[in-house]
Amino acid sequence: MEIRYREVGVCGLSCRLCPHYHTVGESRCTGCKGESRMAVGCPFITCAVKRKGIEFCWECADSDSCERWAGHRGYGRERDTFVCYAALEDNIAMIERVGVEAFVDEQRLREELLLEMLSEFNEGRSKTYYSIAVTVLDVEGLRSALEAAREDGRGKDVRGRSKALHARLDALADAQSRRIALRK
Repeated sequence: MEIRYREVGVCGLSCRLCPHYHTVGESRCTGCKGESRMAVGCPFITCAVKRKGIEFCWECADSDSCERWAGHRGYGRERDTFVCYAALEDNIAMIERVGVEAFVDEQRLREELLLEMLSEFNEGRSKTYYSIAVTVLDVEGLRSALEAAREDGRGKDVRGRSKALHARLDALADAQSRRIALRK
């Protein structure tokens, strides 16, 4: 079967915002439906792609009654094993509302913001934090926070710039009643 959306997981995860997707080296993940992940698989890849020949769980005739997918979504509402679980339900709702293409377009915008944060503000310890921020906060707020942090951090070293961006993102998260930390 043809895989059209390699960076959108079978279950609705957004690979583009995952820290492992932005790792350099052999441990880099190329997306949930990348060659290496497809070879190893996960229960959702095995069921949807390999058995049923569909790209996403929500395309399945049994999606409303699937206990595995319901359990996965329920777990994703409470805990994170991947950064992008924090927005799993929002991702699925957006895809159902506007379609996969519009979702992918937004994920690309979010990824661009993440790459800017990583290139200008990462002191070596903030990749996961920035990944969570771009996953759960709104795009316009992220843009504003990034621009304000650039101004706040002007003339500072990368640690100072990182602190400026953290302060802006924390304030944005508070204003949007969002959490920028993994739920364990």
